Amino acid sequence: MVLIPGWAWRGGAFRRAVSIGLPVGVLCGALVLAESGSWVGAALVAMILSPFYGIRVARRISRAWPGARDLDSADRMAVVRATRRGEDIGHARLAHAVLDYGSALRAARERDRLFPWMLLICVGLSVALALSDTFTGSTREAMVSWLVVAFFLVELTWWPSGQSHVMSNAERAETSAREVLRPNTPGE
Repeated sequence: MVLIPGWAWRGGAFRRAVSIGLPVGVLCGALVLAESGSWVGAALVAMILSPFYGIRVARRISRAWPGARDLDSADRMAVVRATRRGEDIGHARLAHAVLDYGSALRAARERDRLFPWMLLICVGLSVALALSDTFTGSTREAMVSWLVVAFFLVELTWWPSGQSHVMSNAERAETSAREVLRPNTPGE
């Protein structure tokens, strides 16, 4: 949830599922096409993976931040944008939503603390597969396998820094939201 792009919160659950699942399905379908040359295989992967992944992630992030249902699309996007950028929300009525979304981000980060280790295992397995394809497969298979290794390595290096950046911004936004909610006392 932490690194799901903010624009994925635009619209309802169906739109979230499509905006998250479709790019993943198309990318994996393109990898199948590049490796096998099969348009049918690529289409099947895209048609099966897109809804499966999109629905799964959309449900997961909706459960992580149930307060999103109480906001219309514009307010939800304002809360997500301000929290992810570390900005002041500017509206007292949305300050609680910023705190709620920030809490959901922290909970998601805690839940996903094993992700880097799983990613490291995937890097190791993809390197083994790429080496095998290099020595026993076709040139096309080897190229795609090494491309997958590169994707995993980018994810492995980008994920922690991206997550830390979003979380530090969320902390700043939450601090601003608390300031907005703090009652003005005489003499301040």
